[in-house]
Amino acid sequence: MAGNKNRYLENCLEQDLRKKMVFLGGPRQVGKTFLAKKLLKKSSGTYINWDTDEGRSKVLEKDFPSTGFVVFDELHKFRRWRNWLKGIYDGSRDDGLRILVTGSARLDLYRFGGDSLQGRYHYLRLHPLSVAELGLDTAAALQGLLERSGFPEPYFSGSARDARRWSQEYRRRLIRDEVPKLERIEDLASLELLSQRIPRLVGAPLSINNLREDLDRAFATVKKWLYILEKLYHVFPIAPLGGATLRAVKKERKFYLYDWSLVEDESFRFENLVASHLLKWVHYLEDVEGYIWDLRYFRDRDGREVDFVLTRNEKPEVLIECKLSDIALSESLLHLKRRFPKARAIQLVLNPAREYVAPSGIEVMSALRYLSDLV
Repeated sequence: MAGNKNRYLENCLEQDLRKKMVFLGGPRQVGKTFLAKKLLKKSSGTYINWDTDEGRSKVLEKDFPSTGFVVFDELHKFRRWRNWLKGIYDGSRDDGLRILVTGSARLDLYRFGGDSLQGRYHYLRLHPLSVAELGLDTAAALQGLLERSGFPEPYFSGSARDARRWSQEYRRRLIRDEVPKLERIEDLASLELLSQRIPRLVGAPLSINNLREDLDRAFATVKKWLYILEKLYHVFPIAPLGGATLRAVKKERKFYLYDWSLVEDESFRFENLVASHLLKWVHYLEDVEGYIWDLRYFRDRDGREVDFVLTRNEKPEVLIECKLSDIALSESLLHLKRRFPKARAIQLVLNPAREYVAPSGIEVMSALRYLSDLV
């Protein structure tokens, strides 16, 4: 990341490391290693990367200090990493050993047979750069983020062309390099084809049955592939808001990409950008503040749909509909606002001609202003 500006989790990381181990998850090249090495410079610690021969030797031989600060990068690729780490931590915690584990796969999804590290760590998720973290304050700056994504390298390149090339290479490396290290997949070509299809499906409930037919693969296979892409922080799903009285759909989830620049259609790319910002906010509230928030969408059997619903303790708190430029109120948003009158209802517009609050209480607001108040 350019400059010396702190990432939004830096202070929390330093505080948590004084109490427990910290697991830092997030997509590849989102800035985890940069952040870890920045913390190491403050305390002269040790950095060990499992992906290198030297790093694997240090782990297997336990060749590192039993005091001070140690960063283990990509340790989850070591099959016995949880029990191994439990032994290291329990044997050295009284000596003041501080441990940070970073990984490009979802460390919270590796709890097979129970979590042997229960109570010994905090789990934080690092997300791409956002409007609030970058301090963006102009429509042109937001447009640049929309075009280049929030991953540091393509964003700071300042070039939409360079960002497109980075995204294509990033996706190929993820499938060809990272998947085989974590899962036994024989048909990587079809998995890569699935990853290429998803950007065209953003914004609509995803039917695994339709994908199964398109790819000519079993339902269980396609479902597993989606799970792998989720585990590797390539995609994230959003479940529908349930409730029998809402006549809501219950099963089909919507999928979005951490790298929203892969979505060609601008309206759906904008929706994906907003989804990513909201997920970052929800994860921050959960990981750092300890609140129970969730990100959902609404769709009923009559075809009414609202892009996002933020829930707190399973109760709708914020209803959000995304528009590129239309400031006329969404009928679906009006319908849902009537069902949940206490919830804040916002129609987020990328380029609004004006902002206003309707008699219904719905706020028509620029995306820049709303997203600036998140994290």
